[in-house]
Amino acid sequence: MGKGCFLVMSLVALLFVSCIDEEGKKVLGKETFDGPSIEMDSITLLYTDSSKVKIKLKAAKQLILENDDREFPEGVYIEFFDENEKVSSVLFADRGYYIKKENHYKAVGNVILYNVESKDELSTEELIWEPDEENVHTDKFVTIKSDDEIHTGEGLTADQDFGSYTILNPSGTLSIDEQF
Repeated sequence: MGKGCFLVMSLVALLFVSCIDEEGKKVLGKETFDGPSIEMDSITLLYTDSSKVKIKLKAAKQLILENDDREFPEGVYIEFFDENEKVSSVLFADRGYYIKKENHYKAVGNVILYNVESKDELSTEELIWEPDEENVHTDKFVTIKSDDEIHTGEGLTADQDFGSYTILNPSGTLSIDEQF
């Protein structure tokens, strides 16, 4: 094999190596794309069981990543339905995430969970919804408005309809006198 052939083969090998990033992705002189694989606006997702609507999720924007995680960067609104297909509770948040590997949703920023029947209202900065267990939980500070009381504490577990809940580390209860 001559020097010319060796030189050409060396250049080809060098070009091939330079087109692969540190994770083994072929980039061919361009940066790899780390953004969403799909972006959708004004979405409504319905989750059903035995042809009955169980959950309705609405978001202004949904990003689907390559690993099938989802982001709702412009807020998320979720309605939970009872067995009669009536809204039992609603959840609002500034942002939302679905983590496929863990099969849970995370609501972040000004999170409100409201029980339609009891009118109890939970406020926190982060809430995780486990769809398979039909519950929600957080380890963050929580405030619950219930009838004429406000309950506060750190951490909470609750049914997704917010019909029953437990504050893990309660810090206080404040009675509200509505006779101002």
